[in-house]
Amino acid sequence: MVRIQLVIDLNYTVAPPGADFVFNIHCAHTRCQTVVSQQLHINQPVRPLVHTDPVTANRYLRLAAVPGPLQVLYTACVDIQQHFEWPDRLEEVPVAQLPTPVLNYIYPSRYCQSDRLGALATAEFGHLPKGYRRVIAIQNWVRQRVSFRQNTTNSHTSALDTLTDRVGVCRDFAHLMIALCRALSIPARFTTGIDYGADPALGPTDFHAYVEVYLSHRWYIVDPSGTAIPMGFVRLGVGRDAADVAFATIFGGVQSALPRLEVRAVTDDSGRWAVPQHRIEALSTDSGP
Repeated sequence: MVRIQLVIDLNYTVAPPGADFVFNIHCAHTRCQTVVSQQLHINQPVRPLVHTDPVTANRYLRLAAVPGPLQVLYTACVDIQQHFEWPDRLEEVPVAQLPTPVLNYIYPSRYCQSDRLGALATAEFGHLPKGYRRVIAIQNWVRQRVSFRQNTTNSHTSALDTLTDRVGVCRDFAHLMIALCRALSIPARFTTGIDYGADPALGPTDFHAYVEVYLSHRWYIVDPSGTAIPMGFVRLGVGRDAADVAFATIFGGVQSALPRLEVRAVTDDSGRWAVPQHRIEALSTDSGP
């Protein structure tokens, strides 16, 4: 088990007459992820509403802010139960056997135009044995062709744009890999967390986007950008692509400061909590559809 402590500090200046916010910054409650403690501080006298999606377990914070400074500060301590599996044991699940909630993740979506990548995916990966090894081949193909570079894309950049431009950040790597997996009828979803273990040279701790693929009736983590350590990922939200799980969606005139995030792994002498590290096994932190 891994125990992670995190801080998410968001600051805005809200213009008259005010603005509405939908945040996805709360740690998800799942069968494998337990929120031990959490605290939310908002500097304005507003009434926040937190809603949990019954299917995805995503937790959405909604609030209506008044003009002026707005600080949203969320802290949490989370325990994550890791499941490891040998890669060669993981098989692709035929579409006819997919649980209904999983079907949503084999269709094209706004940023993952899998219907436009069928010929490419078949030519590059169609001859490979089906299973986790083919998924990793897709991950490696994306890593070899796309360079990680900050401030090179925007909220309009899609998988097709990344395929053409060959540059992007973690969300762009994720969108391209998801689109290629779906083109081969491999369910893949966009997952958000925090970039635990990222190289400081890449910049301050930030939100992170990675991929989960559905194999042998379980979701497994794949990090196509390769910039962080999956064992330390705290799940915030899952969706078809970034449009479903933006950390902040804002309606109104607002100026934003850069988010301030902190994350650390808790350790003790008894070895009760493992230190996140890269592993050769396939890793899952979600046992359900």
